[in-house]
Amino acid sequence: METLKNKIDFAVVFSVKGANPNGDPLNGNRPRTNYDGLGELSDVCLKRKIRNRLMEAGNQIFVQSDDNRMDGDEYKSLRSRVEGEIKSKPEDQKAYREEVCKKWIDVRSFGQVFAYKGKKKEKPKKGKEVKEDQEEKGDDSGVSIGIRGPVSIHSAFSITPVSVSSIQITKSVSGEGDGTKKASDTMGMKHRVDHGVYVSYGAMNPQLASKTWFEDKDAEAIHDSLKKLFNNDSSSARPEGSMEVIAVIWWHHNVKHGQYSSAVVHRSLSVDPKDGITDPKKIEDYSIKLKSLQGLEPEIFNPNNVAIERI
Repeated sequence: METLKNKIDFAVVFSVKGANPNGDPLNGNRPRTNYDGLGELSDVCLKRKIRNRLMEAGNQIFVQSDDNRMDGDEYKSLRSRVEGEIKSKPEDQKAYREEVCKKWIDVRSFGQVFAYKGKKKEKPKKGKEVKEDQEEKGDDSGVSIGIRGPVSIHSAFSITPVSVSSIQITKSVSGEGDGTKKASDTMGMKHRVDHGVYVSYGAMNPQLASKTWFEDKDAEAIHDSLKKLFNNDSSSARPEGSMEVIAVIWWHHNVKHGQYSSAVVHRSLSVDPKDGITDPKKIEDYSIKLKSLQGLEPEIFNPNNVAIERI
């Protein structure tokens, strides 16, 4: 099996309009923002969406959400899933790593930690002589198998500070008993980002790919998932059409270690409000520029034909 040959860098530009892209549970589920007021989507949130798209494409996924599981998967926890699907024993770490990586695309992409508790030691009874074969048995150290994935993804941040709107909602339901008595209205809050354009970056490392059996076809599967990042992703907080992929830029290097560092490649993309626009409201209010890097020509997914200036 030939693993990923050359380094890959990528960037995703997407828009949010009237949606809560990633609520913060420590802040009343308001959309995440940093101290500068920029909207934020965590890398965990982005990986969840990628996993869902990969699963919809028929790939085996280890970390599944409770409300979106593969058909026929009845496992109630990650532990039960790995114990039900993997035949290798954790003690044989080499065979175990290979089996879990080849089984699940998200494990060989993003990595995973599989931790097992050790057996408790048997303590000798007090006041009795301990024979050599009755000495403490077991191992408290346990087994922890850490798999470092070749695919890294940054949190996404908005280009300009976002405006968050909040509305109070009520619901009326029948009270306890026979259902004839109407309960008091229950108050709640919903929050949304009125408008924002976000950018996230990522990379794929061939050296790490060789240790997780991550192949070029896996990279293409993730590439395709980024293009469909918000397909079938609607909810009350994210109505259909409120989040849209504007562009996916894919830099496929022609050498294993990369022609340029990821920092240089990622800086070659710039997204800023156009001159004179202080409060952008739509994607056309932004200027997207892509600096040319000698010998590294990116593949650009641009479904809406948004103007991208090459410089």
